Amino acid sequence: MAQQLLMPKATAVWLVDNTALSFEQIATFCKLHPLEVKAIADGESAQGIKGLDPIATGQLSRDEIARAEANPNHKLKLSEPKVRVPDSKRKGPRYTPVSKRQDRPNAILWLVRNHPELKDAQISRLVGTTKSTIEQIRERTHWNSTNLTPMDPVTLGLCSQIDLDLEVERAAKGRPLPTAAELGATLEAAQETEKLSFSYEREEEKEIDADAVFAKLKSLKSDRKDEDEDDHY
Repeated sequence: MAQQLLMPKATAVWLVDNTALSFEQIATFCKLHPLEVKAIADGESAQGIKGLDPIATGQLSRDEIARAEANPNHKLKLSEPKVRVPDSKRKGPRYTPVSKRQDRPNAILWLVRNHPELKDAQISRLVGTTKSTIEQIRERTHWNSTNLTPMDPVTLGLCSQIDLDLEVERAAKGRPLPTAAELGATLEAAQETEKLSFSYEREEEKEIDADAVFAKLKSLKSDRKDEDEDDHY
């Protein structure tokens, strides 16, 4: 992991106030522009920033500053840290605290039921378990299967919602689209669709057939006239 200077601008403020280093030397060390360092020296910039002593933080030695003050071409170098923190490279299952390990089977059961698209490797990453345990829970051969209760791993604190959503999204990308049979519906054949459309059009024609309507009214009027004449006689 590359060493980086802590709080560059605050360090630059301290170096300007407490050393005879050039603006270029301070700018190079603090990854700033020389004009910005000059503005700090003139009081035009970083007025509200308190200087950070790089000697106190172990990032510079007094000898290194003295060498740079004696030689304007000397570039300041960060001191080697006294304690090196190794890079965190997590491989294998996620570490699960001892207090929460008893909840893992319940979380695995929840994932198997609610997200069957997840692969064993994904479940293993989420809750920190082994593939054999996942297989036992899938096949109900786990020693405590009868007492397991599905529980959300996010609620149990075994993984974050972001991690879960990410694994579900990855699994969904590799899953084929559902077929019509899986959706519980099928498309009608083209011929059947055309028949339905034609039948519907014929019904509309019947509904708006004006001639048939007037003929019916005329027939009713004629029948009514004959009844009146019979009553008159």
